[in-house]
Amino acid sequence: MASVAFQPLAKKAILSDGTVYGYVAVAPSAPSSVTFLLLHGYPSSCYDWRHQIRSLKASGYGIIAPDLLGYGDSSKPADPDAYRMKSMALHMAELLDIENVSRCVAVGHDWGSALLSRLATWIPDRLLGIVLISVGYIAPPTVWDIDAINSRTESLFGYPTNGYWTWHNTQEAIKDLFTLLYAAEAKDWKKTLGPIGAAAKYIKSGTVGKLPSWYGLDEYTLRDRILSSGYQGPLNWYKAALRGVNDKDEADIADTDKRCDLPTLLVVSEEDYVTRADMQIPTTQQWVRNLTIKNLAGCGHWIQLERPDELNNMLVDFASAISPVE
Repeated sequence: MASVAFQPLAKKAILSDGTVYGYVAVAPSAPSSVTFLLLHGYPSSCYDWRHQIRSLKASGYGIIAPDLLGYGDSSKPADPDAYRMKSMALHMAELLDIENVSRCVAVGHDWGSALLSRLATWIPDRLLGIVLISVGYIAPPTVWDIDAINSRTESLFGYPTNGYWTWHNTQEAIKDLFTLLYAAEAKDWKKTLGPIGAAAKYIKSGTVGKLPSWYGLDEYTLRDRILSSGYQGPLNWYKAALRGVNDKDEADIADTDKRCDLPTLLVVSEEDYVTRADMQIPTTQQWVRNLTIKNLAGCGHWIQLERPDELNNMLVDFASAISPVE
């Protein structure tokens, strides 16, 4: 939540369709400096970019880091139909307009990467390049056949990776999921999150794990305030996907527009046991022509929190390589 975590930098905007977005805004220190658009994942807010916001701001880069739809200071529609990727992509274009940013380097993590894939589809002219973290490029149209995904991954890895989706599609899942999703040990996801029924069992048992070494108690306390409105909005991203709310928008996309021609950096990690690197890399390679891949050893899903300095350096190097020469 921008207004809680980054009060001096926080803004709110009412967009043309009435949607409200809270976001962090930092103007670049020079007209030639790049602006980064940071798109968080689930269950998060712009607060999960705190290390990047501090570092990029200190280095003179521009930043727009919204609380995405359903989170923090932003609107929280109860209807999953409101969480269409095309409409949210156009929301991001409006935020760029409000901040007078013609083109940016857009960065996504987890569900933010899914949204970023659709920015590449719907507003590619607003992007200098994209950085996909943990989740690779998702080509349209997307059919979320979770049973098929779980069956395939169980045969490949010995456990299904997306069993938690079934739980996330229920009303029961609107409970505090912090130590389930921000696991102290990355390998725990093979038992607590991926298998079908494991997430529900974890939550219903009242299990509370320890905080990860890279997440301080003060940070947890602040995040708890940010997520005080609950998980109904965040879970609507899953419900929208499972209900096929994007099908109509994506049905007639031309084959040539399914590919991503933008300069792309994919950052994945060897100890992410749900959005696995060995799944994200080949699917991204299939659809992205201008691709650089970084695969971090000894790191789990939360790359921007676990390895902030490495990621910050990657962002700066990538932006420097693709920025237009003045």
